[in-house]
Amino acid sequence: QVQLVESGGGLVQAGGSLRLSCTASGRTFSRSAMGWFRQAPGKDREFVAAISWSFGSTSYADSVKGRFTISRDNAKNTAYLQMNSLKPEDTAVYSCAALSASTGKYDYWGQGTQVTVSS
Repeated sequence: QVQLVESGGGLVQAGGSLRLSCTASGRTFSRSAMGWFRQAPGKDREFVAAISWSFGSTSYADSVKGRFTISRDNAKNTAYLQMNSLKPEDTAVYSCAALSASTGKYDYWGQGTQVTVSS
């Protein structure tokens, strides 16, 4: 089992930056791929970024490539999402998730943190 808690959301002006953190409890964190997702009001949840547990391989949604960076510190059981050059369309609730090795799905989710970008 992995339990996840996000932090770092808030209100920022367009062009600004925020860093989200996702702290995990559970001894399997270091072996779990981690992902960030977001959901804007009235829209479906969408993938933002992911990082593997082994080599730290990363992947990004096209809409955030070059602006967002996902990273992890297994010693601190924490994953991060550095968000730069934020745009109003980045406004959403951001959630982190851990991939289950047994199902191959993101079975563990945090409660989410609000990110609001003003124009």
